[in-house]
Amino acid sequence: KGYKDVLLLGQNVNSYGNDFKNEVNFSKLLDEICKIEGKYWIRYVSPHPKDLTQDVLDVMAKYPDKIANSMHLPLQSGSTRILKKMNRKYSKEEYLELVEKIRKTIPNISLTTDIIVGFPGETEEDFLDTLDVVGKVKYENAYMFKYSIREGTPAATMEDQVPEDEKQSRLLRLMELQNENAKEISLSYLGKTVKVLVEGVSHKNKTRMTGRTSENKVVIFEGDSSLKGTFVNVKITKAKTWTLYGELV
Repeated sequence: KGYKDVLLLGQNVNSYGNDFKNEVNFSKLLDEICKIEGKYWIRYVSPHPKDLTQDVLDVMAKYPDKIANSMHLPLQSGSTRILKKMNRKYSKEEYLELVEKIRKTIPNISLTTDIIVGFPGETEEDFLDTLDVVGKVKYENAYMFKYSIREGTPAATMEDQVPEDEKQSRLLRLMELQNENAKEISLSYLGKTVKVLVEGVSHKNKTRMTGRTSENKVVIFEGDSSLKGTFVNVKITKAKTWTLYGELV
C-alpha cells in the first residue's frame, strides 16, 4: 500500500491473457489497474513488438497521469534477414510502422530498446540496417550487447559466427550513435518543467535529491529527504547525456 511506481513484469508482458478463455487481455488489465484511485505511475516491461496492439496504446493515451510516458520496445536487430534468423516474427519495416503508430497515438512517448550485434551471419549490410533504425527511432536509451554463444540454443550451432573483434567494433559504433541520440534528447529538456517522482538522496551529493520523470529520465535537484516518495515539479537547467539537473518550482 502506498507505492508510487508499479512495474508489471513479464517475458512478453503484453501477451497477457492470450491463453485465457475469457476476454481479459493486457489492455483490459491496464485499464482496470488505472481505475484504482491515487497518485502513481504504472510501467511495464517488456512488450513484444509482434503482440503490441492498438488497444494497449489507446489505454496508455487514456491515462496519461497513471501510465508512465515511456515504453521499452526491444528491437534486437534492424535487419529483416537477421530478425528472421532470431525468430522474432516481425520485419524492419513492420517495426518502424509500429513505432510510427505508437507515436501517432502517444506523440511524446519515450522509447528504449534492446539490441544485439554480431548475431551469427550478420553482415555489414545487416548491421547498417540496425544503425538505420536507431537513427530513425532515436531511442532515449538502449541496452546494447554483443552476441555470445549460449549452449543448447539454435544460434550456438549456426554457421558464420561473427569474429569477436568485428562484434566489438560494431558495438562501439552502435554505442556512439545511441549516445549522440540520447544527448540530443536530454538537451531538449532544457528550460522545461517536468514532473518527478522523488526516489531519495543523491548518492553523489547528500544535499541533493534524485528522482525520475514519467519518461524514466533521472533528475537531480536541491531538496531534502522529506520529499522522498512524493511528486514534485522541477525546472531543468542542465542536461547531460543520461542525467538532468534542475530546481524545484
